[in-house]
Amino acid sequence: MPAEREVLLNEELAQDIYKMVVYSPRIARAARAGQFILLMVEDRGERVPMTLVDWDKERGTIEMAYQAVGATTVKMSMMKPGERLYYLAGPLGQPSRVKLFGRVVIVGGGVGIPAIYPIARELKRLGNYVVSIIGARTSTLITYEDRIREVSDEVHITTDDGSRGLKGYTVDALKRLLDSGERFDAAWAVGPALMMKSISEAAAGRIPVSYSSLNSLMVCGVGMCGACRITVGGQIKLTCVDGPEFDSYSISWNELAIRLRTYRKEEMISLETMRSVGRV
Repeated sequence: MPAEREVLLNEELAQDIYKMVVYSPRIARAARAGQFILLMVEDRGERVPMTLVDWDKERGTIEMAYQAVGATTVKMSMMKPGERLYYLAGPLGQPSRVKLFGRVVIVGGGVGIPAIYPIARELKRLGNYVVSIIGARTSTLITYEDRIREVSDEVHITTDDGSRGLKGYTVDALKRLLDSGERFDAAWAVGPALMMKSISEAAAGRIPVSYSSLNSLMVCGVGMCGACRITVGGQIKLTCVDGPEFDSYSISWNELAIRLRTYRKEEMISLETMRSVGRV
């Protein structure tokens, strides 16, 4: 029997994009689409939110996908099966507001592609016609395609360099579908803030319901520190307890962009420090 928080699998899916499977029966039993976990790799490390990509109640496992770009995620990428995360809490946040809408479009960009899988799966289970749009810089960075196809009626692929599917961005694929006469009752977007903002702008006035899963900076994960606050509909909301999913048309996207850049310098210093002492 594995130990609680034990890493069972940690493999690279594409350049710097990893899948990690961890033993956590309690979280696996309670997880729902759209929720996340908060983890620490070591006792003096930062608390990092990770979207739950999948879970298995029978095996007691949870799955997450991440990109090794900062100090903590680089340390995560070096973990081996049998090692244990120092801290793990969840499931956190509100589940996705899924129901039978009719025709829905789900957009995932980059490392956000795996995160749309459980939402698409649940929407499909409820009887929706699911159109998924997934995109990345280049074809080798497209992940979870097979699993997305399993829960979608249609899949459209975009790449910035044109190496696969439509050359351009996910918003270009959405605009093409809408301009061709496609009608959707609801939309979801998960990925970089700029991508989600562009999807929201393209959907405005054409798709009545639109949700985005925000990736705000987070510390406590339970609504006490206020680090993840964001303005939605003119009101202050906390991503960790009110989200992470919000009405795309009500989000203050410019404020979110500013907040995401707050500790960029410190993040780079931390990563460079790791490299200087040979930990990367």
